[in-house]
Amino acid sequence: MTFIKPRSTATTRDRLLTAAEMAILDKGFAATSIEELIVEVGITKGGFFYHFKDKSALIEAILERHLVAEEVWLDDLFASAAKETEEPLAQFLVFLRLLQEQMAALPDVHPGCLIAATCFQERLFTQTVHDLAQQNLLNWRSRFHARLTAIAKVDPPRYQIDLEAMADMLVVLVDGAIILSKTVREKEVLPRQIALYACFVAGVFGDVG
Repeated sequence: MTFIKPRSTATTRDRLLTAAEMAILDKGFAATSIEELIVEVGITKGGFFYHFKDKSALIEAILERHLVAEEVWLDDLFASAAKETEEPLAQFLVFLRLLQEQMAALPDVHPGCLIAATCFQERLFTQTVHDLAQQNLLNWRSRFHARLTAIAKVDPPRYQIDLEAMADMLVVLVDGAIILSKTVREKEVLPRQIALYACFVAGVFGDVG
């Protein structure tokens, strides 16, 4: 899952990372050339190799930056939710509302998921890239599973459910919605699916009385 926030362009390295990230999301890793990136950034090929020894090193750096940025983004969303309520279920639902609002505010369809791009083209990438992609998804699973476990301690689920699978469900749903929205060019698909997940969470833990 990827949320594209404005990336730093303070240095040549930053500009290369940002240009490459958007190009890879747009047309894939194989179709993104070093030549087009150096033209866009305005440097020589030697300038590129000063920062990255090859395209594999470039995608590794993109993913490393992405993981850090995404963790900060999620921390910020949950911190905002915590300001509204201390109750675990309500806090998670506020987080989902904030996530939905941010996705709805995107100017166009979501540009895509870097993790999905590495998965769909797995033979193009190094083991380091695969390890970074795996760590990203496991971070999401761990974070959401911890939240759902905390909810269950206060508001036991109304029926037996695998909380880890429920945590994975959000990632699966969002990435699937990104693919659908890009394919049919309907940006509302993603926030709509997040809203449905919120309804599901409320139904699992909420008081039906």
